[in-house]
Amino acid sequence: MGQVADSPPAFHRHVLVTPGDGWVSAWLEDDYHHLGVTLRHDGETVDRIDAEMVRAPWSTCPGAVQQLTATFAGVRLDEVTARGEKQANCTHLHDLAVIAAVHARDPAPTRYEITVTDAAGGVRLCEITRDSALALRLVERDNLIEEPVEARGKTLFQLGEWIASLDEQAREAARLLRWAAIIAHGRAIPMDRQSDASRMQSNCFTFQPGRKERAQRVGAVMDFTTSARQPLDDLVST
Repeated sequence: MGQVADSPPAFHRHVLVTPGDGWVSAWLEDDYHHLGVTLRHDGETVDRIDAEMVRAPWSTCPGAVQQLTATFAGVRLDEVTARGEKQANCTHLHDLAVIAAVHARDPAPTRYEITVTDAAGGVRLCEITRDSALALRLVERDNLIEEPVEARGKTLFQLGEWIASLDEQAREAARLLRWAAIIAHGRAIPMDRQSDASRMQSNCFTFQPGRKERAQRVGAVMDFTTSARQPLDDLVST
C-alpha cells in the first residue's frame, strides 16, 4: 500500500525478522537497499549463513556475501553480537546477521518500520514502530536531538551511552532508528556528491582500500513516500 497523499517526504526503512525451525531470516529494505540474511543453526551454533542482495548501491557490494560467511559461520548464536569485524563486512548484512541471531529462538516474527522525515526548518522527525506499535520517536533540530529529553543536545553519533542505558528491546529499536536516521541524510545530498567511493572513509566492505577505488554506483534509489509499494511488501510477517 502506498503512502497517503499528505505524507511528508521521508526516508523509509523496514526490517523483518522471521524465525523458523533451525533457521532465522532478517530482511531490510529502504531507499537504497533491499537485502536479506538467513542463518541456519542447530539451536546453539550458526551452521551456515546465506545472504541475498536484491538492490545495493555499489557494484562491489555483492562480494560482501562471502565475507559474511567468513565472519559468522561456526559462531555460537549468543556470541554473534560480540563477533565484531563490522567494517570488514557490508554493515547492513552484518547488522541483519546480528539481529537474526538475537531473535533466532523467538516464537513469532518481528517487524520494524522506520520513517525519517526530510528536514523542514531544520527539524526531522524520526520514528520506529515494532509490530505496528511506536517503539521510539526522536525529534532532531539542526542535527541535535530535542526529544527525548534524556538525549537532548546530542548528535546521532553521541547517543551510544544513552542507548546503552535502555532495556534490551528499547536498545535494539534505538540502534536501528539511529542508523536509519544517519543513512537518511543521503536524501539531501546530490547524487554526484555521493557517487565517488574513493572519497569515502573505510567503514564498510565496499569502502576498503583497493576496493573503493573501483566501486561504481549502480543501485536504483526508491522514494517510498510516493511509491505504490512500501518496503518489504513482498514479505508478509505472519
